[in-house]
Amino acid sequence: MKKDIHPKYDKAKVICACGQVWETKSTNSEAKVGICAKCHPFFTGKQKFVDTAGRVERFRQRYQVKSEN
Repeated sequence: MKKDIHPKYDKAKVICACGQVWETKSTNSEAKVGICAKCHPFFTGKQKFVDTAGRVERFRQRYQVKSEN
């Protein structure tokens, strides 16, 4: 292999938006992520709906009407 053409593979710090920080290895020294296993709804059991257009409520109303028939 040729020398000095490969990127340096070293320790890297990963930072989540929730504040969780951990170390891994990467060619970049730092990575910022929006969601991790500590704050992801699948792992925490807490699901959050971000509903700005009322889609979830309209779906629930439609489903409720059809189930009554």
